[in-house]
Amino acid sequence: MPKSKDESVLNPAERSEDGTADRALRPRTLEEFIGQDSLKENLKVFIKAAKKRSEPLDHCLFYAPPGLGKTTLANILAKEMGVNLRTASGPILARVGDLAALLTDISEGDVFFIDEIHRLNAVVEEALYPVMEDYTFFISTGKGPASSTLKLAVPKFTLVGATTRSGLLTGPLRDRFGIVAQLGFYGPEELRRIVLRSSGLLNIPTDNDGADEIARRCRGTPRIANRLLRRVRDFAQVDGDGKITGDVARHALAKLEVDAEGLDPMDRRLLKAVIEKFDGGPVGVENLAIAVSEELDTVTDVVEPFLIQAGFLARTPRGRTATPKAYAHLGLKAPRRALDLL
Repeated sequence: MPKSKDESVLNPAERSEDGTADRALRPRTLEEFIGQDSLKENLKVFIKAAKKRSEPLDHCLFYAPPGLGKTTLANILAKEMGVNLRTASGPILARVGDLAALLTDISEGDVFFIDEIHRLNAVVEEALYPVMEDYTFFISTGKGPASSTLKLAVPKFTLVGATTRSGLLTGPLRDRFGIVAQLGFYGPEELRRIVLRSSGLLNIPTDNDGADEIARRCRGTPRIANRLLRRVRDFAQVDGDGKITGDVARHALAKLEVDAEGLDPMDRRLLKAVIEKFDGGPVGVENLAIAVSEELDTVTDVVEPFLIQAGFLARTPRGRTATPKAYAHLGLKAPRRALDLL
């Protein structure tokens, strides 16, 4: 497998595009990966044991909201095992033939990464079961009485699945993963280290105060931390002397409408909808998505997890409810029923 270009030698033209910068900022080994300490320690053991047995790593399933490192970990596993990485996405694998085309390109020990694996077509998912268990792929040829089934051997490999909606995974699929792990939101200290690491790779002078300010406002998510870092850099270069300080970061984030709790305009719009349009809740998530003119998946996968984790929104059997913290953050007086959530 060709070696990745070293992050330290990326030229400015390569780093200028956000997509390229995202790839350049991704850690390439478990040692470089910041956060998720318990999972990292376990993965080190699993990788070392698999290498000692000269076997592929067991199939892995990572579930978490977007931006917490699922794809990064898939890349790291391939590098740590010294094998190739093959990638696909659940919605892309619409037919069994699509899966067959990818499996024929797999070599012994490779890592096969499927993002959004919960969106696999049911027929494709069933075709994947014997591949995961016995490394055997069955494909039907012909139709009617003349049809037949071919049995194809697949090299032993590691399937890594990533999902933002673990509840949508079927039991049979989940049970076939030997390693299942949830990635949690990152703490302020971990995010500060991530910001300082990224600023070093991007050659952006950043002091601890500036890094802390970005870390506090990135919703516990490294991907957002890196995105905010690049935007704060723009303000530092245009309105300042190129260095990210606490004052520069606060000025830039205020311009970006990211408040001190990390809430952006979409977050505040959703909280206001719960409070003003639905009297604080409870409200069903479908009605809430319509009220804020957003896709249901965006609300449930991107916006809602952080608001619940940060204590602004509560999920009840009857629907979503604004908490006293949400009222206080928006400068509103909480009604008695909201105080009962305390």
